[in-house]
Amino acid sequence: MSPEKLSPQAIEGELETLQDWTLREDGAAIFRSFRFRTFSQAFGFMAECALVAERLNHHPEWFNVYSRVDVTLTTHHVSGLTVQDFKLARAMDRAARRGD
Repeated sequence: MSPEKLSPQAIEGELETLQDWTLREDGAAIFRSFRFRTFSQAFGFMAECALVAERLNHHPEWFNVYSRVDVTLTTHHVSGLTVQDFKLARAMDRAARRGD
């Protein structure tokens, strides 16, 4: 069973539990830019997050240039945000802290 699209109130509550993630203007995605000291650290972060994304069967939209990784999370089949987006966001935050 697929996760359901979250209400604006639920999204607001979830965002309050995260740092540095912002809600896209249309309310259908969250965004964060991660910065690392080196390309290798950024790539290691992406590799770790890719494994988590596979386990969750929920994949990020991301863009990498050298030590920066920009991430947008949304659930395309509901055209908005679900609990999966916030699970992956928290996992990414944990991975970034390990990469510091």
